Amino acid sequence: MKSKRKADVRILGGGLAGVEAAYHLALFGMKVDLYEMRPSKMTPAHKTHLLGELVCSNSFKGTDPSTAHGLLKKEMRELDSIVLKVAEETKVPAGKALAVDRVKFAERLTGIIYSHDNIKLIRNEAHGLSRDIPTIVATGPLSSDSIVKSLGQLTAKRGLFFYDAISPIIEGDSIDKEKAFLGSRWSENDTGYLNCPMDKKQYLSFVEELRKADRLNPHPFESKRFFEACMPIEVLAQRGIDTLRYGPMRPVGLIDPRSDETPYAVVQLRRENLKGNAYNMVGFQTRLTYPSQQKVFRMIPGLESARFLRYGSIHRNTFIDSPRLLRKNLSIKGTECIFVAGQLTGVEGYMESACMGILAAISAYLYIRGLPFAPPPPTTAMGALLHYITDPGVTPFQPMNINFGIMADPGLKGKKRKLALLEQEEKDFSAWVNGIKNKMTP
Repeated sequence: MKSKRKADVRILGGGLAGVEAAYHLALFGMKVDLYEMRPSKMTPAHKTHLLGELVCSNSFKGTDPSTAHGLLKKEMRELDSIVLKVAEETKVPAGKALAVDRVKFAERLTGIIYSHDNIKLIRNEAHGLSRDIPTIVATGPLSSDSIVKSLGQLTAKRGLFFYDAISPIIEGDSIDKEKAFLGSRWSENDTGYLNCPMDKKQYLSFVEELRKADRLNPHPFESKRFFEACMPIEVLAQRGIDTLRYGPMRPVGLIDPRSDETPYAVVQLRRENLKGNAYNMVGFQTRLTYPSQQKVFRMIPGLESARFLRYGSIHRNTFIDSPRLLRKNLSIKGTECIFVAGQLTGVEGYMESACMGILAAISAYLYIRGLPFAPPPPTTAMGALLHYITDPGVTPFQPMNINFGIMADPGLKGKKRKLALLEQEEKDFSAWVNGIKNKMTP
């Protein structure tokens, strides 16, 4: 019985990284105690008790293996990623992106973890970090105060904080389909997106109101530091009148079938679930007050009567100064058996966080068996992320998504560079995986 056995590994946090780490260690034959404080203690952003609950977006981004995001998924698939597997089982239409039904995705992950004989799910907050058992800290951007304090004591460093903003979700039936049209920037037959077109007058009025709308003030413990890929829509609007029109509201690749012309600007709505009764406002992460969101976002053609299933919001994002604090095996310097995974390491994005869970699991398993951890080469997607967050030369340190820019440069330019990157990745990742799998037999 789970209740009578002694754990080999302790994992803190039931998000994507924690679930991935627990699942892989269990596959390797390890007995795992997985701590998740919800629902006894909730965070400002989570709404359910489910493991792997997605709070920012339902999209895991692109799947094309010739892109950086697709390449990362290809590597994770070779390592039997449970997050990727469940995402593909619960996907909803989103063109070339992998988007999921949030509820089904989290329910499926929770069921898999809860029913695994090697995993004991403990619904309590973990207070402090102990060195008496190998531990993976995957408590995410909303880590509890006790975990942040414990990390501070271990590292003698202060955590860094910045805003991570959440996009609103609109009830599908409240969208005026006579004003919005289906279509994707990159696929003629994609029906996963609704587009709300604006003419120049509508766009300029919208930007003006957005700029002067009321915003939430930060708490004293939160600093005004934003991640460029998750910039609040109102902050972008302050940068210039055309910033939104060349950013999340760009009309490129979209033709309004009623006018047969490209709109001046477009607000895209991405289907949130298979039923199509909920849509996410793409790129509209925000820190506006709820009344301001109602007022300003209902200026968008098609959203005049919008009913908000979830308003946009902001929350603290905590991550450590990994280039100074972590070894290549994701263990904290000054300790041997405490590892960090997920967004706490400074990776940004769902798949990036999950991939760190896999690497932390491999590292912890090899530590327990007394074997060295060989990181994937920086010519691979997973290796490039790991190298970025553990390279002391990275300063100042800012959260990073996977991209070709952080992968080892083959010394070529243009199309030849990308082809060389992909060829080298295929060769190097295959060799690394073969070496790892030989060590990972339970």
